[in-house]
Amino acid sequence: MRKTVLSIAALLCLAQFAKGQVGNVSAVEKSLETTNKDTIAWTHGGVFDLGANEGFLHNWAAGGELASLSVNGLFSGFLNRLHNYDIWSNNLDLAYGLTYAYSTSFIPHKTDDRIDFTSKYGIRVTDSTNFYFTSLFDFKSQFTKGFNYTDSAWQKRPTSKFLSPAYFTLAAGMEYRKGSNISFFLSPIAARMVLADKYYTSVTDQGAFGIAYGKTSVFQLGAYFSGRYSVNIGKKAVFKTHLDLYSNYLAKNTKNDSGVVIKRDNPGNINVLFDNLLSYKLSSHFNMTLGLTLVYDNNFPYTMVPASAPNQPPGNNLGWTQINQTFSFGIEYKFH
Repeated sequence: MRKTVLSIAALLCLAQFAKGQVGNVSAVEKSLETTNKDTIAWTHGGVFDLGANEGFLHNWAAGGELASLSVNGLFSGFLNRLHNYDIWSNNLDLAYGLTYAYSTSFIPHKTDDRIDFTSKYGIRVTDSTNFYFTSLFDFKSQFTKGFNYTDSAWQKRPTSKFLSPAYFTLAAGMEYRKGSNISFFLSPIAARMVLADKYYTSVTDQGAFGIAYGKTSVFQLGAYFSGRYSVNIGKKAVFKTHLDLYSNYLAKNTKNDSGVVIKRDNPGNINVLFDNLLSYKLSSHFNMTLGLTLVYDNNFPYTMVPASAPNQPPGNNLGWTQINQTFSFGIEYKFH
């Protein structure tokens, strides 16, 4: 519970910090929605959502969970600096969710946990184009330990934690951007470092997160694409989508000490992150959000539970495809 409170407090502080550090330049932001201008200014914006769902049953003939509570927080913001023909853009997406249920003695089970930060610096090719020579830094990880709750001993066998895994990407390439709502970045040379604690990479002979058995990191070199798009639907709804694609030129089959292939891989196994968020404003401070995230990674599934375990989760036949779908009703705070 303490970790939950701290995580939610951190999200609130980030929202307040962003609002307090940057002046209101709404006129500049509005102009950036349709065109890029030769100017010097800071622009920022974002949204913080805090939602909760509660249920209670007593002598309910249809059955169900006696009592439950779900809490989730979401922060999505950007901070840009325009200096003549150059632009420094930053995007931060955070999410965290927990559910408490009577059947599990109200021990919190995590339903969402994401950290995604991207920083880009671009130099416009000419003063009349929306193309930029751009360098990019991207960081992805999570806040707290993750578990496979189908494992009877899940509390003793975490499957991940903060910085395990952690993905650091450095890339250089070309970007097309129009205002603050459209950005498409493509790099033919992108270096990525994946980090994880040896505890996780020593569970199976395949290692974990693409890192070899007993190691703590792996270096990758490949091609990278990152696209972001945001659009207002009427006056009350906003849709945001984010697509990341990565192909590792160094990908190859993994063999054990006997020379037997235990995992097949090649540059054609493209890592995919497809994140979507639809937010609908009910009133000045209340809203509904619907989120859907799809991840495809050849280095998954990775689990602490043997494949022969009887309590395998539903959708196991989906292989390397990961799905995270959320719906919440709660408080919304926007800043710009």
